[in-house]
Amino acid sequence: MKYIFSALLSTFFAFSIAQTNQKIYDIINAVSEDRLRNDVKKLAGFGTRHTLSDTISNTRGIGAARRWIKSEFDKISNDCDNCLEVFYQQDLVEKGTNQRIVKDVMVVNVVAIQRGTKYPNRFIIMSGDIDSRVSDPNNYTSDSPGANDNATGMAGAMEAARVLSQYQFENSIVYVGLSGEEQGLFGGQGLARYAKENDWDIIGVLNNDMIGNIKGVDGVIDNRTFRIFSEPITTDVTDPQLLARQARARRFYGGEVDGISRQLARYVYKTTKTYMPEMNPLMVYRLDRFGRGGHHRPFNDLGFAGLRIMEAHENYTQQHQDIREEDGIKYGDTFEHVNFPYSKKLTAVNAITMASLASAPPSPTKVAIGGIVEASVKLEWNKVEGAKGYKIYWRDTTSPHWEYSRYVEDATQFTLDGIVIDNFLFGVSAVGANGHESVVVFPNSIKR
Repeated sequence: MKYIFSALLSTFFAFSIAQTNQKIYDIINAVSEDRLRNDVKKLAGFGTRHTLSDTISNTRGIGAARRWIKSEFDKISNDCDNCLEVFYQQDLVEKGTNQRIVKDVMVVNVVAIQRGTKYPNRFIIMSGDIDSRVSDPNNYTSDSPGANDNATGMAGAMEAARVLSQYQFENSIVYVGLSGEEQGLFGGQGLARYAKENDWDIIGVLNNDMIGNIKGVDGVIDNRTFRIFSEPITTDVTDPQLLARQARARRFYGGEVDGISRQLARYVYKTTKTYMPEMNPLMVYRLDRFGRGGHHRPFNDLGFAGLRIMEAHENYTQQHQDIREEDGIKYGDTFEHVNFPYSKKLTAVNAITMASLASAPPSPTKVAIGGIVEASVKLEWNKVEGAKGYKIYWRDTTSPHWEYSRYVEDATQFTLDGIVIDNFLFGVSAVGANGHESVVVFPNSIKR
């Protein structure tokens, strides 16, 4: 009886930490609406941030914008005793690479790394886009303030750096401004290749693209709902035989909607509902908006987990538009249309997700499942360094979110008695002594 009570107390203690961690609430409160407003105004004030625009001027064009972003990251680093590694990551994109590259251009990203104390080579990444555009994607001279698309995402990454740099985390956090998005996702491609070449262990990429509009072109006004786009499974496998084996496994065992990016999306959802229950995260089962793309895609293409966080209701009169007024409608992505209380909320969503992941142990890499024709489910996983315990999740096969869970300690296998394997989907996460848990891992082998 004493052992059972102690186990229950330990379980309750671990979850009470996970759900009431004061540091996470402090992070939410530290996000500044005023700083976001000032940053978006500054970015919109560069006139245009088109990828092919002026790089010489100190007041106009993408060159001036990225130098200012780097200077802000440098200031943030100075305020935290040089806790950030700030640098440019760049690649030359030659004229004619696609129809939107009408001249040779150096696509330059601004990167700031906050190294983890225990896992310096494990990274959670928050990105915003530096560049902007008007109606003609090749017009790199006209005014293109890009206030919402995507000064809001860029400002969010900078503000997250200001807040989270005041803390230390076990895992590393990367704050980055990516260029070349409107011309073909070139900035994301460059950084994803850089990560691969440098053996980065990426926990996930949170791509923020348009987080400042609450009034949709459909007339809906909503300052609490936001979308989380994520692809169902990884798409980096090209070996026909391996693809065939994976397809066969999914046919018999499931997993069609349980890839690493989808699990990352569920993590964002759960963290938001735990700490910001007033918000309404909307899981969208799609890589991105219909037929469109964002800067998480290049990371997905190389096998990394990544998703897009953005507003729920877009206004197309303010996206990719020449600045003008027609029939009483003001077209153009200008500062006046941005809702900063909403931008603050979505910036906080990113900050608490990164803080939670950066505080957690790694996920299990091997999770085996068994229980065919039995009234129980057997799960087995590898021991994870730094894990105090593990959390077994399961959900109905039609549910988008994990519904049920069981916490265990001092074990790398467990049997869920009375649970029929045919009726649910399962996963396992690792939980640290501080109560923070990793992303859930869907079973990747069968236990006979």
